[in-house]
Amino acid sequence: MNILELQNLKKFFATQKAVDDISFSIEQGSIFGLLGPNGAGKTTLLRMITGIFYPDSGNIILNGKKFDALNDAFNIGYMPEERGLYKKMKIGEQALYLARLKGMSKADAMASIKKWFVKFEMETWWNKKVEDLSKGMSQKLQFVTTVLHQPKLIILDEPFSGLDPVNANLIKDEIFNLAKSGSTIIFSTHRMEQVEEICDHIVLVNKGKKILDGSVNEVKQDFKENVYQLGAETLPENFDTGIFNVVKHQHDRILLKLNDDTKPNDVLKYFISQNINIKSFNEVLPSLNDIFIKLVEGTTAARQFQKVN
Repeated sequence: MNILELQNLKKFFATQKAVDDISFSIEQGSIFGLLGPNGAGKTTLLRMITGIFYPDSGNIILNGKKFDALNDAFNIGYMPEERGLYKKMKIGEQALYLARLKGMSKADAMASIKKWFVKFEMETWWNKKVEDLSKGMSQKLQFVTTVLHQPKLIILDEPFSGLDPVNANLIKDEIFNLAKSGSTIIFSTHRMEQVEEICDHIVLVNKGKKILDGSVNEVKQDFKENVYQLGAETLPENFDTGIFNVVKHQHDRILLKLNDDTKPNDVLKYFISQNINIKSFNEVLPSLNDIFIKLVEGTTAARQFQKVN
């Protein structure tokens, strides 16, 4: 079941096409990566999904109904990259204020705040002011105020910025827990390794257009280049074979690019015939970072891989 569908969204600013006919859908309970370089249109998309901007044309469907910015905002939690906390306000009062804005009663808000403050070891922060917090502490508070009201759709824009590894893992675990409990996460970041670790599905936008749409595994399979890594106890310096090319050679490991008509079993048969004791053999898939760079720089025909919804 799709919780969110974007249908042919367009948003123009003067002569700039910030979002140019973008469509995709997001399944309920998924962790969805929205990717793109600076100026690609990601923030404009997020602001339309949250009702901050209205599209010039196209439709946003939330929970099977046309998006109503005023009423549906209560079901959305948005953590923007540009933080929006009140610096002079005490942390506890601020969390309570923001929870009440999302429609929570004071009693429910206090219970939720207490639960999250305990979980994130923030109990002693109640009377601190935001301006007295470090960037990492502010980031934890921003995350908590985003999810306090148990939104069905949670939008996180660079949520790990400024966090040390321990607190980054803490928030990452909570992202997984929220998805397991039925919330849907839209995750926007420039850190491709985080996307590979966290996201189920990704969309890549560039210059206002969607250029890639698929599950993380599907995307990596689409862009694989027939490269394998083989490990052995000892490896010769040269190979007398026309079935692969050596990409990288180390003492006990070798990276191979197979010819188009070469099968992995052909490679194994070759090394066995050379009396080489094989310890490992596995396909090497491209990283999302490599794919991102190829598509954004235009070194690959991006539209060949675009999946039409």
